[in-house]
Amino acid sequence: MKLGVVSAIFDELEFEEMIKTLYTLKYQCVELACWPSGIKERRYAGVSHINVDDTSDNNIKKIKTIINKYNIEISSLAYYPNTLDPDLKKRDKIIEHLKKVIKMSHLLDVNLVTTFIGRDQFKTVDENIEEFKKVWPSIIKYAKEKKVKIAIENCPMLFDKTQWPGGQNLFINPEIWKRLFNIIESPYFGINFDPSHFVWQRMDYISPIYEFRDKIFHIHLKDLKILEDRQKRVGILSYPLDYMMPKIPGLGDVNFSKFISALSDIGYNGYTCVEIEDKAFEDTLDKKIKGLSLSKKYLNQFVI
Repeated sequence: MKLGVVSAIFDELEFEEMIKTLYTLKYQCVELACWPSGIKERRYAGVSHINVDDTSDNNIKKIKTIINKYNIEISSLAYYPNTLDPDLKKRDKIIEHLKKVIKMSHLLDVNLVTTFIGRDQFKTVDENIEEFKKVWPSIIKYAKEKKVKIAIENCPMLFDKTQWPGGQNLFINPEIWKRLFNIIESPYFGINFDPSHFVWQRMDYISPIYEFRDKIFHIHLKDLKILEDRQKRVGILSYPLDYMMPKIPGLGDVNFSKFISALSDIGYNGYTCVEIEDKAFEDTLDKKIKGLSLSKKYLNQFVI
């Protein structure tokens, strides 16, 4: 396994400076944020460290030169929108940009894109699966043509009133995963697994590793702490951020020893990227660097 970072936390750094920072911290890879320029709908969205509209030979060469200079691999190109947005014009623009990200991943020889399925938050799971059938076969077909795998993160996107009541990502549990994988049976369609999202849903994040061993394309290493007193007071139907708190690895409730042990059991030897959403380590560049330094020190017990 290789240890890296989700670049979205470094919204203040240009591409080369961000890569240089990861080199200094001795990380091995980076999941590159690739949002459209100027679009920021929520925290950690809207960051773009490369321009996927520029597919010129010069731009491709420049990107490759920088990552080779610092010996940092690109684990994937990342874009996490709502591809099932009920606004069809907005949906079309999102899918258009996602395909640009897929194309750029191919041109850079990365061949992996991390993203969301999306969801109409006011429709049922079954209704959203019908939308999935309309939208996603063509996306996976395009990805297959470019020989780019698509890894879907299991985040429900259900954190505040703008995402209530159903959340903005359908890909939230193994039962839904099975249904979607049965609809699109493709080696180019898989999982970007983040255990922290299962913690606040009170779900098992170990057994799915074995069940979906051939579908795990990428890993997010983010921790999360359940605020037990708050949950007892507000209940599980409240906004999740009312009773839980994302943390850097080692400061929450994820058992990374068991999690990474299970990954080693199945022979996973891909990319594992630290995702910083811990408010204690995000409001200044120095704090972000400290959070990533502490994360690496902790995770090097399991991933070297």
